[in-house]
Amino acid sequence: MVRVGVDEKLHQGLLTGFPAKAEIVRIPRHSTEILEVDFWIIPFARKNAQETFRRLRGVKVVQSMMAGVDWIAPWLPKEVVLCDGRGIHDISASEWVLAAILASLKRFPLYRDMQTARQWRGQATETAGFLNESGPQVGQYKILGDDLAGKTVLIVGYGSIGHAIELRLAPFGVKMLRLARSARTEPKVYAVGDLNRLIPEADIIVAIVPLTAETVGMIGAEQIGLMKHGALLVNAARGPVVETGALVEALRGHRISAALDVTDPEPLPEDHPLWHAPNCLITPHVGGSTPEFIHRAFRFGEEQVRRYLAGEPLENVVSEAGY
Repeated sequence: MVRVGVDEKLHQGLLTGFPAKAEIVRIPRHSTEILEVDFWIIPFARKNAQETFRRLRGVKVVQSMMAGVDWIAPWLPKEVVLCDGRGIHDISASEWVLAAILASLKRFPLYRDMQTARQWRGQATETAGFLNESGPQVGQYKILGDDLAGKTVLIVGYGSIGHAIELRLAPFGVKMLRLARSARTEPKVYAVGDLNRLIPEADIIVAIVPLTAETVGMIGAEQIGLMKHGALLVNAARGPVVETGALVEALRGHRISAALDVTDPEPLPEDHPLWHAPNCLITPHVGGSTPEFIHRAFRFGEEQVRRYLAGEPLENVVSEAGY
């Protein structure tokens, strides 16, 4: 038998596929009760997770359903195996990235604001402030949006979500540049040391790295300064990966645009300058929040428990690198 700890409010329908030898232990959110648990499943980043862990005894494995574990790793004892949710977010996160890119290029946030104000007018090039209008079209018509086709996209953090993003972008005929911690040959993936060299080539930069000591401030003033005039920065990773002050300055200067599902700080205070920065689309860390996500998560949890019972290696074991 294995004692599997889950949240007290978890719907029973998500637990029907667990092995018969799994004893489900429901963990109260607010209690001082000591509970015996072998395998603890945490669906989301709970602020009281560390406090809850102090009430558990016998924990051998902690399974996070989130891709990032920066909110667990600092306080979890090293002898406890930590597994992340790599792969579970591929669909929802990559679809958010695709939607954010298209919405930004087609200026949907601007046109939604105009709809709310009941205004029917085209967006002049000067409104965007960074579009470079040149060539035969000059003087013929206003540029009211941009095309994704033919753009160069740099994925910073080419893991399972990065691969899913590439699959969804492929039909648009984009050129892909991939960057990860280590270089690979098939497909071609550049090492993180090539970041500054690749940035000037990209029309769109997608950050999808985990938050570690090495990735904090990874895209700072220097990197933002290397971006093409009018390039789009998409942050679907963690807020601190991008240096907020440098980003605000570049947006205010109409040098780049941005689409952010995460910010630093987070939640974003009401008076923060990012709210009013031009050419910036913000969603409140919802990229992975879809009805289907939780079902994918607990199907993965079922398989992990089966592996544990069979003595097989667990998937997604977090290394010293933090992922």
